[in-house]
Amino acid sequence: MAESIDVRSRSAGDMREACGVFGCVSSGQSPGDLDVAHVITLGLTALQHRGQESVGMVTSNGKSPSQFFVHKAMGLVSHVVHEEHLAALRKGNLGIGHTRYATSGHSDLLNCQPFVVETIVGCIAVAHNGELVNAAKLRQKVLRHGVGLSTSSDSELITQLLALTPPEEEADGPNWVARIRNLMVKSLAAYSLLILHQDTIYAVRDPFGNRPLCIGKLHATASLHGQGVVDVKTEGWVVSSESCSFQSIGARFERELFPGEIVQITSTGYISLDVVPRPNDAPPAFCIFEYVYFARPDTIFEGQMVYTVRKRCGRQLALEWPVEADVVSTVPESATPAALGYAHQAGLPYVEVLCKNRYVGRTFIQPDKRHRQLSVAKKFGVLRDNFAGKRIVLVDDSIVRGTTISPIIRLLREAGAQEVHIRVASPPSPFPLLHGH
Repeated sequence: MAESIDVRSRSAGDMREACGVFGCVSSGQSPGDLDVAHVITLGLTALQHRGQESVGMVTSNGKSPSQFFVHKAMGLVSHVVHEEHLAALRKGNLGIGHTRYATSGHSDLLNCQPFVVETIVGCIAVAHNGELVNAAKLRQKVLRHGVGLSTSSDSELITQLLALTPPEEEADGPNWVARIRNLMVKSLAAYSLLILHQDTIYAVRDPFGNRPLCIGKLHATASLHGQGVVDVKTEGWVVSSESCSFQSIGARFERELFPGEIVQITSTGYISLDVVPRPNDAPPAFCIFEYVYFARPDTIFEGQMVYTVRKRCGRQLALEWPVEADVVSTVPESATPAALGYAHQAGLPYVEVLCKNRYVGRTFIQPDKRHRQLSVAKKFGVLRDNFAGKRIVLVDDSIVRGTTISPIIRLLREAGAQEVHIRVASPPSPFPLLHGH
């Protein structure tokens, strides 16, 4: 009648959610050739798992000087983006959007992205996923230049640094490669960026590749059901934190940005402008938590589907930490592929033992211990008929503070589980997180 906990990951402290960025450029020359605002709305909806605090969208008519159309609000995309907002945003034929979880700066409308500023070269808009490792130092640098800051977000720092004229001369207009390189040299991590200026979106990934970013091609919807379709009209180009957003908008995955890459996207397509190297030949540092739970399972990272990676982790876990048990189950939902992999490798049946209330947020970001523990009770119900009197292997994706797993074990034991064996699919995280959240 024992319960055992084999914890393979250390408490990771205050791990935080990643924001989502999304951009779209129509291949047509006039607003209305493609409903860019609607495409961005669908793209952000597909990235909603990356942040639920606020939504922002900026579109542009692509002319010089550009006219920007902006909508920002606190809440979910489906709750705060309505037809009256899209009507104004549809005046643009390219744009960027952002869905936010606050890692730097307070959770309020003032910190909602994208940020829009007027510069010597016209308006720019910037959407940022990540957190600058040297934000405090950069804040002082910007203030010493006499630039006032209106928010507590490090994303505004990025916007203001891009607005500063770089050391190189700009006799023939803005040198965006020089401006972006100047920013990347000042802060190597951690970010993926979308920068909107006139008729162009610049997509940027930090030199360590800590945050994901990928490009897709928009096709006519009639071609979406075929495989290997050629000579199909390209309606536009999209760039997103995750490839999972492409299917819902009628886009095909092209490729990920390389770490340190600067890509220019216009109505005619995309080109790589530069790749900023890492210092001292340092290895890349893609965030492991993208694989563990940030990303949606159908997203592609580094040529492999997140779902498949999680399932392989479960199979390896069964090889390294077998146990005599009757059933395998999951702490839904991001651990489910790992649990299926464990069950397959161990030759045990997979059953569901927990029923998740999808309207309760992640418990580790609640304000205090009492609220986190109460949230666990609100978040899960038990399916006792599936496990009463049995020994359970319960697979979780990770253990951060450890305040979620203990109440879950109690729920299962009180509902009749004979034994509960915890297995953690995430590899151990024994070192400090040096590249931001």
